[in-house]
Amino acid sequence: MALINGKYVSEKMKQELKEKLLHLKRKPGLAVIRIGEDAASKIYVNLKAKMCEELGITFMEYHLDSNIQQEDLMGLIYQLNANDEITAILLQSPIPYHLNILQAFEAIDPAKDVDGFHPTNVGRLALGLEGFAPCTPVGVMKLLEEYNINVEGKHCVVIGRSNIVGRPMAQLLINANATVTVCHSKTKNLAEITKTADVVVVAIGKPHYITADMIKEGAVVIDVGINRLPDSKKVVGDVDFDNVKDKCSYITPVPGGVGPMTIITLMENVIKTAE
Repeated sequence: MALINGKYVSEKMKQELKEKLLHLKRKPGLAVIRIGEDAASKIYVNLKAKMCEELGITFMEYHLDSNIQQEDLMGLIYQLNANDEITAILLQSPIPYHLNILQAFEAIDPAKDVDGFHPTNVGRLALGLEGFAPCTPVGVMKLLEEYNINVEGKHCVVIGRSNIVGRPMAQLLINANATVTVCHSKTKNLAEITKTADVVVVAIGKPHYITADMIKEGAVVIDVGINRLPDSKKVVGDVDFDNVKDKCSYITPVPGGVGPMTIITLMENVIKTAE
């Protein structure tokens, strides 16, 4: 079993991005819209701000009241679209239920949409064209690349079908010539499917859900899950790491696996907007 070290890969990418920034004619600027007082969102936005500061990227946070109306949110997005100093826009989710998140994503200029959620970027990903794709799945592909794990012709099982991870993950793997099966909460006989997989990518948000008897000998296991156990402060993945690791050829730990890749891939996307 070999450990896939996301901290190491993200650090390596950070140095490459610092080098790239030295040669840019235009300074990248990221605007993050955060609505309400979601504690996790605040932490994520602070991490993005810190990374922008480290790299020398302009960072602006627009913190809006949870009672904001849709037209005011749209107005801010249009204003940021028109602002030349802002090259990248990110709407931090979750947002309050009374707001239409898809309408908001659609309002963001596709050339500034560093999360890859605009229908134009979703379509470009489906067609295998250049554009922005969601950061976590792109981060997973970079880990596979770094560890020379070639997915071409391999059976890859993606567990989860969210617009943020599962669907774009499946699309990126298809674009890399993998044979992809997507499983989700309505899938019957999940273990029978996962046991045939050369690569398993799990993003369902259920602690220790994937057990050793669900994985075939020598498989690659990528754990995107981040779950805080209720009785402790410990963070664990969707995979029962201690029991699964001995069956794998490669596995990502939680924390320290996919997590660090999401933010560095976002920074790479932000830099692309200025290029």
